[in-house]
Amino acid sequence: MTHWAMVVEAYKCTGCQTCTTACKVENATPPGVYWRRVLDLEVGEYPNVRRVFLPTQCMHCEDPPCVSVCPTGASRRRDDGIVYIDYDVCAGCGLCALSCPYGARWLIKPYEFYYGEPTEYELNKFDRRMEGAASKCTFCMHRVDRAGETGKKPGVDPEVTPMCVNACPAGVLHFGDLDDPESEVSRILRSKKNFRLLEELRTKPSVYYVLEGEIVLPTEQVAAEP
Repeated sequence: MTHWAMVVEAYKCTGCQTCTTACKVENATPPGVYWRRVLDLEVGEYPNVRRVFLPTQCMHCEDPPCVSVCPTGASRRRDDGIVYIDYDVCAGCGLCALSCPYGARWLIKPYEFYYGEPTEYELNKFDRRMEGAASKCTFCMHRVDRAGETGKKPGVDPEVTPMCVNACPAGVLHFGDLDDPESEVSRILRSKKNFRLLEELRTKPSVYYVLEGEIVLPTEQVAAEP
């Protein structure tokens, strides 16, 4: 089996938002829609206060509430762990966005272009089926799925790796197969203390975080709706 997952070494993150920009460029999402966000958090108590940058996105949960509440079956989880939306089936009701504890889903209606009239790039990149539907991070499954055609390996070869991972200048993001003990994500999780956001909800996210020291994250900010 294959279980695609991401490891975020958040202690390396500088808050540059390059991953946010790379995601928007790759997926041509409209203004105000961010499949990836980097939260700027203040943790600790005076005088021991520190700043933490926390990249967030769809967590591709093993038990995703967005899938169970979808009335049309548009929200789905693949056998490899990727949670996605079938835009042709989505009714745009927004129930999935309301149920997501990570604020990772967005309704696109109507689509707006950055400069009024669409640029050639936006026309080529934007999937018109998203208009009127829910949308979110897909782990760049359109790139990952090319691995079967090219023989390349996601998380190793940039062509089949999520764009945010390729773009990160600080090496914060790592992608790979959780079921492969030799993958980079598996090696990091074995060697470093890690956690998942809002684990108490038992959604079993496929995105893991690594931080240095004992840090208590402000849950109300992590779980904020978009």
